[in-house]
Amino acid sequence: MSDVLHEMVGCLEAGKLIPYLGPGIWPREGDSAAPFPTEGESLAESLARRVAVPSRARKILSAAAQYIESQKHRKTLRKLLLETFSVPSPKLALHDRLASLPQLPLIVDVWYDGALRAALGSRSDWGEIQGVSQAEHPGSWTRAYRPDGTEAPLSEAAGWGTVLYKPFGSVSPAANFVISDSDLVEVLTEIDIQTPIPPVVQERRRGSRFLFIGCRFSSQTERSYARQILKRSSDRHWASLPEELSRNEERFLQEMRIERISLSQNELCETLFALSPAMASGLSERPPE
Repeated sequence: MSDVLHEMVGCLEAGKLIPYLGPGIWPREGDSAAPFPTEGESLAESLARRVAVPSRARKILSAAAQYIESQKHRKTLRKLLLETFSVPSPKLALHDRLASLPQLPLIVDVWYDGALRAALGSRSDWGEIQGVSQAEHPGSWTRAYRPDGTEAPLSEAAGWGTVLYKPFGSVSPAANFVISDSDLVEVLTEIDIQTPIPPVVQERRRGSRFLFIGCRFSSQTERSYARQILKRSSDRHWASLPEELSRNEERFLQEMRIERISLSQNELCETLFALSPAMASGLSERPPE
């Protein structure tokens, strides 16, 4: 395990480690618990409590979102998601640590909250790219945003020190959500040929290793997105997964050559912070504005 951790630190300090964050980074209890759902099933149930959804769709996020979109209009779905995620939320130590590392060329975050954007807010050398719904932006797959929230041409992202990539969108700054069945069908139809993945993401992943934190690979959508985002990167990656895995997850890890790290998220991050001078001192040595 020590060798693996030192290898991670070496990749980090060489700018060849890409954090891939899922909603499981949020603790379930305590002061740092998220004030919004942090699982697809719980978000689906939250939506179903506010709009009557057929029982078959109440625990399936994309199906619940599709029903609301079809029966109540996309504006209603967007309004519900805005209400869900536009709430004050704590920043985790992980967010602050990652935001303090200018040598991270790319961070992938697959949930809808804006906590990492807030953590990055004290820097000016970064920007965000979000996936967008074809229902709201026909013919477009992504939108790019500067630190102040203004929209930028996608070509500008090549000059950003760190790119925050939110493939499913985010509540901030423009409330983009890739969430319904129709949203996902559009993306998954094209993702195998990489069309929805921005060129700067394709370039920065090249030769890099991914570190999955707070992610599970239980659904076909989760596995498909991860598989395609990893394409043409390194052939070895890591995931913090101390919990018991399903057979589908085990097969996916083997297929994608993702080494399972049995340490919890907190244990893994604290160990990396201790081993890496950059991570240990990052909070007090932010890059100049």
